[in-house]
Amino acid sequence: MAAYDTPQASLVSTGTIGRIGTLFTSIMAGLTAWNDARATRKALSGLSQRELDDIGLTRADVDRLTGF
Repeated sequence: MAAYDTPQASLVSTGTIGRIGTLFTSIMAGLTAWNDARATRKALSGLSQRELDDIGLTRADVDRLTGF
């Protein structure tokens, strides 16, 4: 799972530059969430049925982890 720190400068947080920064941050957050969901699906898909049973999941549960 990835985390990105974005500094909040008061001079940049207003106007066009601030809106572009907010848009970029939103896009990065969306991409990070999508990638986390993708990695989770991939890891869970590699588990056996018994391992999924141990953690209380089914193959259908894994398929429903779409992220978006």
